[in-house]
Amino acid sequence: MVFTGRHAVRLCGLGDALNKSKQQLGRFALTGAALAALTFGSADSWALGLGRLTVQSSLGETLRAEVDITSLTPEEAANLKIRIASPEAYRAAGVDYNSVLPTTQAALLRRADGLPFLADSYDEGMKLYKAQKPLMEKKLAEQGMVLLYSVAWPPQGIYSKKAINSAADLKGIKWRSYSPSTARIAELVGAQPVTVQAAEFTQALATGVVESTMTSGATGVDSKLYEHLKYYYDVQAWLPKNAVIANKKAFDALDKASQDAVMKAAADAETRGWTESRKVNETTLATLKANGMTVTPPSAQLKADMKKVGDTMLKEWLDKSGAEGKGLVDAYNKK
Repeated sequence: MVFTGRHAVRLCGLGDALNKSKQQLGRFALTGAALAALTFGSADSWALGLGRLTVQSSLGETLRAEVDITSLTPEEAANLKIRIASPEAYRAAGVDYNSVLPTTQAALLRRADGLPFLADSYDEGMKLYKAQKPLMEKKLAEQGMVLLYSVAWPPQGIYSKKAINSAADLKGIKWRSYSPSTARIAELVGAQPVTVQAAEFTQALATGVVESTMTSGATGVDSKLYEHLKYYYDVQAWLPKNAVIANKKAFDALDKASQDAVMKAAADAETRGWTESRKVNETTLATLKANGMTVTPPSAQLKADMKKVGDTMLKEWLDKSGAEGKGLVDAYNKK
């Protein structure tokens, strides 16, 4: 589960692993999210703007996926309940009803660790997680789930074809935007946002459609970005987090000794996961360097410029997230 500075629909398949390709899983996840019944305090149903789909499970694994919600007011978020739609709703929409859907859980998440430059290191990411955790547990419990543990993904940096010494150097650059946050960053620095699907990213780099992007060192190595881009600036804009959750009814049905054993194993996995994430970040940045990429911290000016971007986006998020969001950020700042 990735908690970033937006709302997202979280989909978890709780039945047997789906023996489908990742592409098929993605189509299934998108269908499940698009046809979830989004019900407010009354019986009214509303259509939400859906953004980036992220399938986190691999071939042969139980489905784990998220779909960003790109338009939602604080009032709507406060009263929103989400569930997978009925077979009748699928038939009415002309979409096949997958037999796995009854065992799929959907949850609405308010996310804060994708706010750029709020928590810009592993230490700050852990500090934010500790501030988030009570709210995460509360929200998941309301939707029948239990948080077991959460681990940070390596931090996000700026890749570019040219040297970047300040935000002014990003003006007009073709910037791959793959989420509301990355699109807003592009807008604030004057970059030219380009929407490119992951499958087309390499071609877009090779043909000059994309000249810059923001992602982690790990993704840079996996995508061989060093073959097309020359610079990586380790701005550590944010550290997305994955989370492992369990069905609350199933967890509550365990005896106390078993519950304690599960939570002990989860705590150990969390500690191990954060340590391994740091190692992955270090080794992948070294791999970028070994393949000829210039890997460097941001200049003082670029760091200051990006901090201004972060401050603007934090204010915008607080304006939309209401008292709950303010309480979360206040708790983070106090720790």
